[in-house]
Amino acid sequence: MKLATAAMLLVATTLAACGGGQDDGAKTSAPKAPATIPELTKDPLTLSFIWFDWPPAHALEAFANAEYKKERPNATVKVNTVPNANWHDAMFTQFAARKTDFDIAILDSQHIGEAVTNGNILDLTDFVKKNIDVKAYDPYLLAAYGQFPQAETGKRDENASLYGLPLLGDTWTMIYRKDLIGDKPPQTWDEMISVAEKCQANNPGVSGLAFHQANGSDAAAVTYNTVNGVYGGNLWDAKKRKIDGVLNDAAGHEAMDVLVNKMKPLTAKGSGNWFIDEVNAAVAQGKACIGFNWIAASGGLLDPKQSKLGTTREQILDKLGFATLPSQKTNLVPLGGMGMHVSAYSPTANQAEALNFMQWFERADVQKKWAAAGGVPSRTDALQSPEFLNAGPFNQVYTDSVPRMRDMWNVPEYARLVDIENTGVNAALNGAKKPKEALDDIAREQQGVLDSSNRKGGGGL
Repeated sequence: MKLATAAMLLVATTLAACGGGQDDGAKTSAPKAPATIPELTKDPLTLSFIWFDWPPAHALEAFANAEYKKERPNATVKVNTVPNANWHDAMFTQFAARKTDFDIAILDSQHIGEAVTNGNILDLTDFVKKNIDVKAYDPYLLAAYGQFPQAETGKRDENASLYGLPLLGDTWTMIYRKDLIGDKPPQTWDEMISVAEKCQANNPGVSGLAFHQANGSDAAAVTYNTVNGVYGGNLWDAKKRKIDGVLNDAAGHEAMDVLVNKMKPLTAKGSGNWFIDEVNAAVAQGKACIGFNWIAASGGLLDPKQSKLGTTREQILDKLGFATLPSQKTNLVPLGGMGMHVSAYSPTANQAEALNFMQWFERADVQKKWAAAGGVPSRTDALQSPEFLNAGPFNQVYTDSVPRMRDMWNVPEYARLVDIENTGVNAALNGAKKPKEALDDIAREQQGVLDSSNRKGGGGL
């Protein structure tokens, strides 16, 4: 590794820059990281992350301190966690104060625009060109976790700037009870609903479905967006920045009708605020025929200490199957996962350590070790490696799902847009609003947010 001086980083990060490939509505003020990693300190250093509290956060801290320390024994990795519902605000409140107690923010793909346009994270474009083999990644994943603004195709624009690198890939897996519905998972969304309805009728006390419905984070919004996608709907027209009339077109209303009138009746009573943990608990306690959850959060389902489905992993796997989502009019699946992004307010030595960690983490050999440790990698060679595919029964689902992914508006207004959608979808699922009324209200309110920003473009899909 060729090292520059720490002073170079300090100079570089004080220079405002505009990323390439951006339109008039996506000017940024993100400071630039140097192309070459500055000289690293030999003094003890703690490299701090911020993430929400879930198993991958704890796995990352354990993995990094076991493996990264072999190369950087003076560096300790600390992954600070907050409740999922507080994750965005925990990061952006500190960003607003221009002082962070973390060096690396793990941002959702939709958070990138807000962080970039406010100058909160480093522009990594030159660093990536010098240190990262971008051809090793599926271009959709590399763009989702790092690029801003997003292309309408969702795929990476080689002329656009990168502000992050993949940390954890993810999508939904369908979890199904083989002992209740058979070994062959349903292939269409309509078939899935029919199978769940029959299973629920035949097994008193067991609900047909379990899925995210909560009015928090992006829980209810991702659920609606997933159904919207498979029934052929679109979230918006990115080029025209138009949501009202697109989200709530005929396909959108069909999706909301399916979600509220066909799927919701197959869920457990009181499930209106369920998210990741509650869905896992329902499956593990034998209370659901079919569940949907993020793959990165599914490892606990195989833990006999947390399950009533068996006293060994093998007994649990005799009853649980994992499959890609059924298709309907399309085969789209939700993109999950997050990238690593360097705080613009981190001390100079820590920024240098952060860049060094990212270069190390994205190496092919390290990505395979991360996969074996329970991570979900983004490098294509790691996704297709035995280390990843043999690490969990749901990992093949992720590899097969990558070509089917669709993300949601990657724009600086994301946080306000998702709050509106979560609230509206949750209201429809809990009977506070009629499905049509809820969807029309969401579209109108989200359109108001976009119109008030006076920006152009920026954020496809």
